[in-house]
Amino acid sequence: MMATWKDVRHLLCVRADNMGDLLMSGPAITALKETFRCAITVLTSSAATPIAAYMPGVDAVLTWDMPWVKMNGTSANRPVLHLVSQLRRGNFDAAIIFTVFSQNPLATALILTMAGIPRRLAYCRENPYELLSHWVPDKEPYSLIRHQVRRDLDLVATIGATTRDEQIRLQLPEKYENTAREKAANAGVDLHAPWLIIHPGVSEKKREYPASKWIAAGTKIATRLNYQLVITGIEREKPLAEKIVRGIAEGAFSLSGKLSLEELIALIKLAPLVVSVNTATVHIAAAVKTPTVVLYALTNPQHAPWKNRGSVLPFSVAEPLRSRNEILRYVEQYYFGAAISETGDEDIYRAVYSILIEKKQPVIPELVRVPEASGDEQDLVFPRTVKLPEK
Repeated sequence: MMATWKDVRHLLCVRADNMGDLLMSGPAITALKETFRCAITVLTSSAATPIAAYMPGVDAVLTWDMPWVKMNGTSANRPVLHLVSQLRRGNFDAAIIFTVFSQNPLATALILTMAGIPRRLAYCRENPYELLSHWVPDKEPYSLIRHQVRRDLDLVATIGATTRDEQIRLQLPEKYENTAREKAANAGVDLHAPWLIIHPGVSEKKREYPASKWIAAGTKIATRLNYQLVITGIEREKPLAEKIVRGIAEGAFSLSGKLSLEELIALIKLAPLVVSVNTATVHIAAAVKTPTVVLYALTNPQHAPWKNRGSVLPFSVAEPLRSRNEILRYVEQYYFGAAISETGDEDIYRAVYSILIEKKQPVIPELVRVPEASGDEQDLVFPRTVKLPEK
């Protein structure tokens, strides 16, 4: 199979989801660049496009919001045939579709086929027949679950692409550290005194951690540890950030809506710790090697911080907000079950104390779970016993 890919010169990598999803495909893109030495174009969403410029191995970016991928109510208003025409003009030798295990790649594969791209690689649960020239049967989540980074690396390994550098990485000019420092100082933060970042905003409501618990945890951190709390977020998250600042009162500062993406990355790099929900922020933190405490909604278990230090604290998703996707419902039933202790404000405080005061920074484990294994497999990152399906 390697012989059919070694002459690739113009490669298209499709990752149609959010910023964090694209970041997790970064090591696989690095493997492709190192192996084939080809030009790599990333086709991604408008939400993920801004981060692509700082990812190693990416030479060009195409932006298109696929109507079959959730993008907070936004989708492409342009006909899909316009995308087909644009891809035809790219003269791509090959394309790779990166997906989560609950996604079907065939709509994207059809577009790539219509665009005349001869080699098309993806995981797929169904037999794609001629829509994929290189088909890898998708065994997740019924036979195993891997971290998303490992899933993507394993996909490109089927065509011979490998790398020794499996880290998520970002390449950012140093000038943004200066402007990030300035904006923090203007907001009243003393970066020479102890401080950390709290990032409460999410792209999906089901991953939202209650503001009241953020306030309770933040108050304990600020008063007991005497740490300043810098609340970050995008423009639409300003009301949430301001609510948390008011609730904590002394020692809390909002930079929500005040930082560019580049400045946020720089500030995360400067921070001793990031406390965040499971969103792109934790993957940025992994890329710049800042420890994280992650408030992890029990949705997709593949997206814990990759090869980073810190803690993963799970909490359940309210029943009305749970996915209707039957694959994700299977994961909820057989991998999460009901036996999980909810994360509270004291749990957050203890995790922060452990990292900042006790200097304990355990490596967040790589997710590997094989239902039919005999017990020697690595467990989920969540601290609980997994209920496995009956055979």
